[in-house]
This record gives sequence, C-alpha cells and structure tokens, in this order.
Amino acid sequence: MKIDGKDKAMQIELKEIPIRDLVNGYVDKYEEGIVGYGGKLDIRPPYQREFIYDQEQRDAVIETVLQGFPLNSMYWAVKDDGNFEILDGQQRTISICTYVNSQFSVRKKMFHNLQPDESKRFLDYKLMVYHCSGEPSEKLAWFRTINIAGEALSDQELHNAVYSGPWVTDARRYFSKRKCPAKDIGGDYVSGEAERGALLEKAIGWISNGQNESYMQIHQHKPSADELWLYFQNVINWTKIKFPNYRHEMKGVPWGELYNKYKDKDLNPKTLEREVARLMEDEDVTNKKGIYLYVLNQNERHLNIREFSPSQKREAYERQKGICFDCKKHFQIQDMEGHHIKPWSVGGKTLPENCRLLCSDCNRQRSNK
Repeated sequence: MKIDGKDKAMQIELKEIPIRDLVNGYVDKYEEGIVGYGGKLDIRPPYQREFIYDQEQRDAVIETVLQGFPLNSMYWAVKDDGNFEILDGQQRTISICTYVNSQFSVRKKMFHNLQPDESKRFLDYKLMVYHCSGEPSEKLAWFRTINIAGEALSDQELHNAVYSGPWVTDARRYFSKRKCPAKDIGGDYVSGEAERGALLEKAIGWISNGQNESYMQIHQHKPSADELWLYFQNVINWTKIKFPNYRHEMKGVPWGELYNKYKDKDLNPKTLEREVARLMEDEDVTNKKGIYLYVLNQNERHLNIREFSPSQKREAYERQKGICFDCKKHFQIQDMEGHHIKPWSVGGKTLPENCRLLCSDCNRQRSNK
C-alpha cells in the first residue's frame, strides 16, 4: 500500500462487527473520553474531532441500519496492547451508541420502544470495520489521507491529527469542547464552531502570525497549552476594553491581528467609540465590520465605500460628454470609473452631484498617490 507516494507497512484486515458488540460497555465520560466494544475501543482518541453530526445526519445513520442498507466502512487502529482506537467512523459510532442508549428517537421511537424483533435486527447488524496495524506515524498518515465519510475534516482537525500529543489534548480542553472556556469568553468575537476547531485555529494563527503548522510542530510535545490560552484571554480582554460597546459586527473581526499591532498604542476607548458610531450611521460605508480596522489604521479599503450607481455614472458621463476629467480624452462609459469630487474622507457623499468620471488609467494613478 502507498500513502503520499511512499510504501507503508500498515496491515489492514476487514472484520464484521455486530452492533451489539460495538455498544457493549459504551461509556461517555466527556472530559476523560468515550469508549465502547467492551472497553477495548477508544472512540475519541486525542486527534479526533468532537461530535458534529446534526440531527438529520445522525438520524440518517440509524435509518440506514434500521432498513438494513450498507453503512460506509469504518477504520480502527490496532494499539500495541491489542485494543483499538477509531481512525474513521467516530460520528457514525457515537450516533449508533447513543441511539441504543435511548438518548434520542428516530421515527418517534427510542431504541427501547422498538419491538423485540426490530431491536434484535438492529443489534445483529454487522458493521464493516477495517483493523489497521502499524506505527503511530503510519496511522496518522492514513487518517490524514482516507476519505472521511459524511463530513470532511477541517484544516485544524487535520493538524490535530498530524501533531497529536499532549499539547493538542490540552489545547482542545480550552478551545474545542462543547462548552470550552474560549467559547465562553470569545464566542461573540470569533466566528466558527469550536467543535470543528475554529477557535483553536484562529488563536494559533494570531499568536503565530499565520504560521499555524510551524507553531504546532514546535509545541507538539509540550505538556501545556497555557501560553496560547493566556494569549487568547489577553486578545479578548483588550478588545473589550478598547471597544466596550458590543455590536454584532464585531464577530469575525481579526482581533488577534489588531491586538498584536496596537496593544502598546495609547488608544482612547471613548474616541474610538465616537468614530465607530459615526461610521455605523454612514450609509456610504457598506462593510460595517471593516470599521473596527479602519478606526485603527485609517485604510479606507476596509470600509467598501459605496460605489456610484450606473445611473449616477450615466448622469456624470452625459455631463462630461464622455471626456475624462484628468487626461481630457474621450472614452466609452464602460471604460470610465466614478470618482468622488469631494473625497469621502472629508465628508463627500456618493451622490450624483459629487460624481466625476475618470478613465481607468487616471483613476488608478490617483489611487496610487
């Protein structure tokens, strides 16, 4: 077998595992882990994602089994002690185990509401499971390259697998659990699902200036992710101090990048708030989220200032008789661009009377000045 173009010694053997054996001894101690198969199967090893299936996906797994249709194969890694850990199939496994434990219903029935023959068929259903034996690096390479059924792994989930170790385990405790501390303090400021690694990916990107993989390589075997957690707290606390009036547009702003650049600047929160409020009311500012970047760096590109409409440009074109204001040459209207006579930065509005047409070259030259 080849993975990434290299010969691998991993041995793969197909087994048929009845659901009754899979769910035997199923225990979910959230912080400690999830096990099944008589305590021999680690359902959520350190590199695995959180449970992310929505109700429709979860129910589809159960319907597949109830109707006796084939379910996609699963992959278990064989550990040195003869036990197993899931490489691929965690979401399906948890769906099955929680259903058998009557934690949700399908067809308006819990598992314990099924008729005896129905529950027997369900428990007798054979799962196709590949047992994969090899070195830890080979298992992780396999995990990275196999087709993950149902939900593709995010970049962060892949990085968690490749750089599995004590640091990832500790970082996930802070950033990737259902009710993790990072979500509690930063959920209103950072976009994405914590369970899919979005908060962790963002925090690593901020602290490493975008060198996520290098940062994880360096920290892989460190016992604690305290450095990252303290940094993230500093970012969110700085944000709350400098911009105390929360608005929903604040979610998704690259706060870590702003913190890195401006944390030592003497910024007055009241002055910032007045400018933010003014720009929020300005109808020419179409990217309200970009206001928070603009008030710090004064770069208008973050605001997406409203462009002149086709009718406003047509009015200016007829007024100028197709002549570029700067080079005085004649152009077709599609080759000309609207320009604010009175710049937006000093109060000029995107109104017909404030529109002047320039050819593309002249407008570009002005923009570069």
